[in-house]
Amino acid sequence: MALDRKTPNDLNAFWMPFTANRQFKKAPRMFVGAKDMHYTTADGRQVLDGTAGLWCCNAGHCRPKISEAIAKQAAELDYAPAFQMGHPAAFELANRIIDIAPKGMEHVFYTNSGSESVETALKLAIAYHRARGEGARTRLIGRERGYHGVNFGGISVGGIVTNRKMFGSLLTGVDHMPHTHLPALNAFSKGQPEHGANLADELERIVTLHGAETIAAVIVEPMAGSTGVLLPPKGYLQKLREITKKHGILLIFDEVITGFGRLGSAFAVQHYDVLPDMMTTAKGLTNGVIPMGAVLTTAAVHDAFMQGPEHMIELFHGYTYSGNPIAAAAGIATLETYKEEGLFERCAELAPYWQEALHSLRGTRHVIDIRNEGLIGAVELEPIAGEPTKRAFTAFLKAYEKGILIRTTGDIIAMSPPLIISKAQIDELIGTLKSVLETLD
Repeated sequence: MALDRKTPNDLNAFWMPFTANRQFKKAPRMFVGAKDMHYTTADGRQVLDGTAGLWCCNAGHCRPKISEAIAKQAAELDYAPAFQMGHPAAFELANRIIDIAPKGMEHVFYTNSGSESVETALKLAIAYHRARGEGARTRLIGRERGYHGVNFGGISVGGIVTNRKMFGSLLTGVDHMPHTHLPALNAFSKGQPEHGANLADELERIVTLHGAETIAAVIVEPMAGSTGVLLPPKGYLQKLREITKKHGILLIFDEVITGFGRLGSAFAVQHYDVLPDMMTTAKGLTNGVIPMGAVLTTAAVHDAFMQGPEHMIELFHGYTYSGNPIAAAAGIATLETYKEEGLFERCAELAPYWQEALHSLRGTRHVIDIRNEGLIGAVELEPIAGEPTKRAFTAFLKAYEKGILIRTTGDIIAMSPPLIISKAQIDELIGTLKSVLETLD
C-alpha cells in the first residue's frame, strides 16, 4: 500500500526536535515538495524559503545535478566501510573541498553533521596536544551565546542557556569568553560593527587564570548564526588568532553555517582573512540533501598523529557513515553546482542589495536592531514584557501563512535565503516580513 505523504494519519509517534510539539500537532505546517526557492505545502501553497531550510540549502531545492548524482551513486555503490577501506568519491570530494579552502587547510575528516564535526574537532584538539607531549592541555574555551551543535562537547563549549541547562554538569574544564553583542554601541550596524574588538582580550584573562599549558583549544563561530546573527567586531577575530598563537592554543572556527558561500566566499575565514587551525563544516556541504559534515585541518594538526608504526591506527575516532558514498556523491555535485552557477560570487554581488533591503525595516514596529553579513540577516524585536520569544514566534506563524519561511531564535528573526535568490524575491521576502511586523501586538 502506497504511503500518502501529504496526509499522515497520526502525528503522535514523531517527537520533533527544537519544536513546540503540542502547538505544531494542533495546527501542522507540512511541506510536501520543494523546487529552487520555494516549498510546496500540503494544501498546495508556495512558500518562499527565506532560511535555506536550516541554513543548509545554499543552492536552492531539488537541484538536478545533485539529485541525479545521488541516484547514480545509490545504484552503483550504496555503502562502503570507512574503517580500513575506501571508495573513490570520498577522496575526490576531500580534494575538492581543499581546493576551495583557504591556503593552509590540507586535510578533511568526514562526519555526518555539524554536531559531529564539533565533537571531532574538540577530540582532535585534545589528542593533538597529547600526541605532541603536552597532555596537560585539556581545557576548552567557548563563548557565551555560541552554538556548536547538540552533543555533549558542543553544548559544553556552547553558550546558549536553553541548550545547556537541562543536561547536567556537562564537560568539565570548559570556560567561556563573553559574546560580542553590544547593542548600545553597535545597533543597526551594516556588516561588521565598529566596537568590541577588545572583547577578545578576555581570552588573556582566562589564560592567566588557568595557565596556557592547560588549554587545548578555543572554538568560536566566526559569525554566530543560531543565536541571532552576531557579527565579529572589526579586528576581533584577528586578536583571537594572535592570542591563541602566542600561547600555543589551537583555534577552531565553527563554519557549519558560514561555510560554502554564505558570506560571499567559500568560507568565512577567507571573508575575514583569518586562518584557524581547524574548521568545522556541514550543512551547505551537500546542500542539506544528505547528512554530511567535515573537519578541515592544517598539515600541522594532521601530521602530529602520523607517527609510530605504519600498520597502527593513528586516531581511534570515526563514524560508520564517515565519507558515505551517496553523501560524497551529493557533496561533489553540490560543489559543482556552486562553481558552475557562480553562487559564491552571486552572494557577494547580491549582499549590498540584501543589506539595503533588510535595513529598510528600520523604524518598523517593534524592531530594535538589524544585523547583516553576506546573505544573512537578523531583525531583533522588542520582547513582550513577561512573554519572551512570543512576539517573534507569532511573526513566524504569520509569515508562514503569508507565504514566506523565516526562523526565530528568542525574539530575533533570522534569515539566510538560498544563494539563488533574485532581487525581486528579496523584495518579496522583506516586503512580506514588513507587513507581518506591522500587524504584531
